[in-house]
Amino acid sequence: MRGLAAVFRKELADHLGSRRFLILFALILLAGMSSVYVAAQSIREQIADSQNAFLLLFTTASGPLPSFITFIAFLGPLVGLALAFDAINSEWNRGTLSRLLAQPIYRDAVVNGKFLAAFATIAIMLASIFIIVGALGIWRLSLIPTPEEIFRVLAFYAVCVLYVGFWLALATTFSVVLRQPATAALAGIAAWIFFTFFVAMIADTFANVFVSVNALFDPDAALQAENLRLMLARLSPNTLFQEATLAILAPKIRTLGPILLTDVLGALPNPLPLSQSLMLIWPQVVGLLALMALCFAIAYVKFMRQEIRAL
Repeated sequence: MRGLAAVFRKELADHLGSRRFLILFALILLAGMSSVYVAAQSIREQIADSQNAFLLLFTTASGPLPSFITFIAFLGPLVGLALAFDAINSEWNRGTLSRLLAQPIYRDAVVNGKFLAAFATIAIMLASIFIIVGALGIWRLSLIPTPEEIFRVLAFYAVCVLYVGFWLALATTFSVVLRQPATAALAGIAAWIFFTFFVAMIADTFANVFVSVNALFDPDAALQAENLRLMLARLSPNTLFQEATLAILAPKIRTLGPILLTDVLGALPNPLPLSQSLMLIWPQVVGLLALMALCFAIAYVKFMRQEIRAL
């Protein structure tokens, strides 16, 4: 694809050298280090009695500070939105898009290069944060993680990249569809608020509406209501991310659905191996990947069909 490498290198250099990147990196790094530092203090005395103590650094909340997972779930979308809300429309408003396409560069190389450069920026940012935070946790706990714990953290990192990548693809779509960067930014923030706060409430409301009000006294109806609530809540990438990361970092989790008494009786309390945890979260990972691909496909098709010369 002619011009893809040039667009990718230029956009990657712009992202890594921008103040926007430095601010977002410092914000997430500070939040992550604070969370892990406080979590390490609260679990140091329980290391001897805890399995997978290193993984507890990412899931333990202490005092007013939430866990590292919560920070990523809350701040990760802001990173994806900030890197792409003006990716295309800013070129449009400056009048540089038509001049860019006048060069020997294919049109699809522009949108693909911008998206891949921002995605690589996210991967580099999160990798740096994970290395620094992990090193801080090892220093505070004086504990070397086992190979399985390292692979679980790597799987957690991959899920985080996919999660932030969805918001990047959504912001790219808004940047293509909406002409003004401010409008695209507001649309992205509205989507973030909707998926973060309102999807769970909507899922609870629909589950209560479509299932009998006597569900509390009918086990089958209660199970049906819970399954419907989970199905609707999983339309949100936030729910998919939280389920996937908890199953990876908490090996004792054996199911992501309702737990019945018959499922608990006779079950051994041993943690799942990594392969079984990955099989458990496979639908969530595929869901995040599908949502990201769908959003980018919309942006790609819209951009390829837009008239550039008249703008």
